[in-house]
Order: sequence, then structure tokens, then C-alpha cells
Amino acid sequence: MSVRDRIATPEGKRRYVRGLFATIADRYDFITVALSYGRDRRWKRRLIDLAAPSPGMRAADLATGTGDIAFALAARGALVVGLDVTKRMIELARGKITASPAPEFLVGDMVALPFASGAFDIVTTGYGIRNVPDLQASIDEMLRVLKPGGQALSLDFDRPSNALVRAVYLSYLTIVGGAVGWMLHRDPDTYRYIPASIRNYPGAEAVARLMEARGFSRVRHYRVLGGLMAIHQAFK
Repeated sequence: MSVRDRIATPEGKRRYVRGLFATIADRYDFITVALSYGRDRRWKRRLIDLAAPSPGMRAADLATGTGDIAFALAARGALVVGLDVTKRMIELARGKITASPAPEFLVGDMVALPFASGAFDIVTTGYGIRNVPDLQASIDEMLRVLKPGGQALSLDFDRPSNALVRAVYLSYLTIVGGAVGWMLHRDPDTYRYIPASIRNYPGAEAVARLMEARGFSRVRHYRVLGGLMAIHQAFK
């Protein structure tokens, strides 16, 4: 069964993504840098600059991975919780803690957040909403846990609207992902998940409209890497 078939249903995607990220967790930082040609940290800095955290603000970083965004928020003085569905990711994030104050890291699902309503000033996610089995539920949860006036920010791949650009982009990711997956895991499908997930992703404009429909206001998305990536910013 192809990757695309495995993630065709919400439950199938849930199972596949959980297994995939448990497999790649120890290589996650390397792969993120390698596939972005080192630009990933620049994109995350832009997200943090848009969030403009100040000391004492409460922030949640969802699908935190090994904690890059969570640590960056904490460095600006925010009180941060990082959450990820993959236990090994959380273990690796906790292993990066070298000083206090540091983020608190929890295992949890961003479609059913273990936080009180109105708990945070800022909610962020990097490469999170494209991977959830229920996009609407994750957006609802991000809105729920924000205080009035709080903001949500998301960095993720985009789905180019131009058919030719999209075809070239997805072909490139499929070829490179297959090669890297074989080299690191002896499984070419490991990183072919990225283009497969983009094919099923509605794209930045559609996600912005969905955020507005679910109750967010002042929703904007910023093109990154010529529109191959995007940052969403929205307020409660």
C-alpha cells in the first residue's frame, strides 16, 4: 500500500504519522536542516519575531518536535509548554535543557489539548497542522486555549496553486525524500510522506479561510521560499 493510501483516512493518517515520527525522532533535527538547506532556523526566527513574545507571556508550542520553537520562545522570556504526540521527541527535547527557565515538555495530542481554555497568550506550531488527522479539530483547539487577544502562528509547507510548480516541487521532494529515507532507514517511503501529505493538504489560502471560519480574526499568511512554505498568523 502506498503512503498516500495509508494516510487517506483520518484514522489511517493518525496511525501512520505516529509510527513515522517515532521512527525518525533521533534523525529529526538532521533531516529538518538537510531538507531545508539550513534555512529552517531562519523561518522559525521569523515566526518568533511575528509572535513577539515578552517576559511573562504564556506560550504553547504544539507538535514541538525536539523543541526548537519552544526554546526560542523561552529565550525571549515566555513561560512555555512544548507538546508532541511522539514520546521520543519529548525525551530528546528534554535532553536539550541546559539552563533555567526552560520550557516544560509534555506528551499530548494537538487535536485534544490537555490545557484549560484561555490558558495562553501565544500558540505556535512548526510543521504541525499538515500532519494532524483532523485539521478543523486542531484549529478549534488552538483557538480554545488562547486568551482573547492571543495569537496563533504556524510554519509549514505550502501546496503551490500553480499545477506545473506543484508537480516539479512534489517530484523533487519525492525523489530526495526517497533517497534520504533509503540512506538513513533503508526505507524510501520514510520521507516520501512529506510530498504525500502536501498532496492532501488544502494549502495556505484554504487554511487561512478555515481559521477565519472557525473563529479566528486578522488571519494572514506570509509566503516563505517563494510560496513553497508559509507562516500563518491569526488572533482570537
